[in-house]
Amino acid sequence: MSLRIAIFDDNKNIRESITLLLRTVPAFEVVGSFSHVLDCVEDVRDSKPDIVLMDIEMPGMTGIEAVKAIRKEFPHIQVLMQTVFEDDDRVFDSICAGASGYILKNHLNTRLVESIQELQYGGSPMSPSIARKVLGKLQQIPQHVKPEEAPDYHLTPREKEVLACIVEGLSYKMIADRLVISYETVRSHVKKIYEKLHVASLTEAVAKAINQRIV
Repeated sequence: MSLRIAIFDDNKNIRESITLLLRTVPAFEVVGSFSHVLDCVEDVRDSKPDIVLMDIEMPGMTGIEAVKAIRKEFPHIQVLMQTVFEDDDRVFDSICAGASGYILKNHLNTRLVESIQELQYGGSPMSPSIARKVLGKLQQIPQHVKPEEAPDYHLTPREKEVLACIVEGLSYKMIADRLVISYETVRSHVKKIYEKLHVASLTEAVAKAINQRIV
């Protein structure tokens, strides 16, 4: 079964470039390409995507507002934000709105396919520079749990190594290279980490790892 993808971007050339790139992957199917988000809920309802690629700066209504609307109606749909912006407020507004990942447009050619695959398998991809900003922001959050009070999540030594890499902002491929394991093994470890930490996204995992000093 194909992974259904809808694209929201006001730049026609970018929409067409993304469509051409995604069509090189047999497992992907582009089911919608839209220049604005004013009718995003209806567009998503009609096109029935599994994953939405959302530009953050859209005319009439921002991509952040669109994510809120889409996630409210379709909580199962994953949204990958794409933007030229790296500022903290946009990153965190997007994440709080329900975005599952965040990629810079200058990384689309090199990381888009991998990022979509990470979303498909339960990950929360972010460009490395964005991940570092997330990490920095999370480290500013007051830590209310002392190390001795942190619950034992029964992570294995390898799972802790993978979690530490996630906290650094490494992608699945980068983690695989560093730990000399396969991409699929990384994905399997991440799935178990999410289950043990009782989280559903990379952001939640990183927040819990930092606030409770798990790694």
